[in-house]
Amino acid sequence: MKLRGPGQVQFWFIALVLGIAAGGAAVLFRLGIDLIQRLAYGTTDPNRLHSFVTGLHWSQVLVVPILGGLVVGLILNRFVSDSRVRSVADVIEGAALRDGRVSFREGLASAAASLLTLGTGGSSGREGPVVHIAAMLSTWICVRIRADGVTGRDLLGCAVAAAVSASFNAPIAGALFALEVVLRHFAVHAFAPIVIASVAGTVVSRLALGDVTEFVIDRENALAFYVELPAFLILGLICGLIAVVLMRSIFWADNLGSRLQYRFRIPAFLRPAGAGALLGLMAIWFPHIIGVGYETTVTALTGGLLLHEALIFAVLKIAAVAITIGGRMGGGVFSPSLMVGALTGLAFGIIATGLFPTVSGEGTLYALAGMGAVAAAVMGAPISTTLIVFELTGDWQTGLAVMVAVSMSTALASRLVEHSYFLHQLERRGVHLAAGPQVYLLGTFVAGNVMRPMSDPRAAAEKVCRDMIAAGIFVDAKATLDQAMPIFERGAHPFIPVVVTQKGEPPALQGALFQVDALRAFNRALSARAAEEHS
Repeated sequence: MKLRGPGQVQFWFIALVLGIAAGGAAVLFRLGIDLIQRLAYGTTDPNRLHSFVTGLHWSQVLVVPILGGLVVGLILNRFVSDSRVRSVADVIEGAALRDGRVSFREGLASAAASLLTLGTGGSSGREGPVVHIAAMLSTWICVRIRADGVTGRDLLGCAVAAAVSASFNAPIAGALFALEVVLRHFAVHAFAPIVIASVAGTVVSRLALGDVTEFVIDRENALAFYVELPAFLILGLICGLIAVVLMRSIFWADNLGSRLQYRFRIPAFLRPAGAGALLGLMAIWFPHIIGVGYETTVTALTGGLLLHEALIFAVLKIAAVAITIGGRMGGGVFSPSLMVGALTGLAFGIIATGLFPTVSGEGTLYALAGMGAVAAAVMGAPISTTLIVFELTGDWQTGLAVMVAVSMSTALASRLVEHSYFLHQLERRGVHLAAGPQVYLLGTFVAGNVMRPMSDPRAAAEKVCRDMIAAGIFVDAKATLDQAMPIFERGAHPFIPVVVTQKGEPPALQGALFQVDALRAFNRALSARAAEEHS
């Protein structure tokens, strides 16, 4: 396998083992969160955390998130270069640009930070850290077998599918999530091993946690199909706007936190502690914001909230998620988007059924549709999110309503944000994956690897190169082709000198990057990626 790569049977066996490992990691992460919550708050049932926290002294509710944030800050400041938690966006970047690999050191620190964040009252989700942990497992295997880009991405998809499946007990959605969100293609050759891994992860989860759906809905939903469908179209548009508000709130909070940190010279390790203080203050009066929020989500899905409660909790949850992630604590956004969506849908359903009681079904059906609509818009994954909602609730009879709401929300949100929360995160860092491989593949080639060295028989004339360097026309050897191609376009040069620059010294000529060589390398990469996505 190290010399030639794994064969098909070997690869499927690796996918099975990887699925078991990723599923086990997801279960352990979930149990770890429960353990920390028991220790930090003294609860005996982490699934009913906010009900338990209501009876605690206010000082404990305030202090626990602060201490958790302080430890998170120390971990990230020590082990992560930019003090930012690694999550799903980094896994997507690894699939597109790094042959399916992610960072170990930063990933382990991020997992620990997310574990502490969720265990001590941070308002985020567990799916992002679990996906990155699974990606680290697949990276470890890729390094051991020296996997190429295609094999590395397929293994990454297997690990992600197993992790999502184990985390949510949703094997169908887990497999499609890996294809739709992480690999961003539905290649047939990847489908079978990803399904194998997804099923393996689910089996591990069910053996450890039981074969039950995440949300139990007691009442039976009813839908007056043709008359009521326009209401779900409207709900989808509203949920799309709510998803945009959620995403932009997170980005705004992150920008604000960075400005305040710079202006007042706040040490980076104190930023999560500050976020924890704000969360603790909110939780004194509204403990619903603590943690993943599944208890509140279940209450919304079963119609246990009044209209004003649903609206207030939705606003507060958006604020809490923005504080948590903008404050550089850990966790993901999927579970919070489920909660916000369920609350939004319930509020809409209460109003709709109140206005038209004779032609409308259960108000809780709107909560179910809203849950899927907001989450799908945030994730940019209408197919897998729709299936996750079905598998989380066990309610397959309301598919039409959920699909209508999901389609409208994703269509609207994708116009207002860069396709999804994850792709917009990458766009803010200068990683342009949303535009497609025809844009981001240029960033995978380094000029020093594509250039013709001066010793090459076809090298450029040295005098011409030095004249161009004197005129300021050159590119660094470590620069990528997406930085070099605009120079070709501006000056119509057949080649550009490639140099190595050192502080205090003039640029040292290494060779020349020819436009034809750059285009040839780019064309080969495009062809290889197209072949992978259609195989």
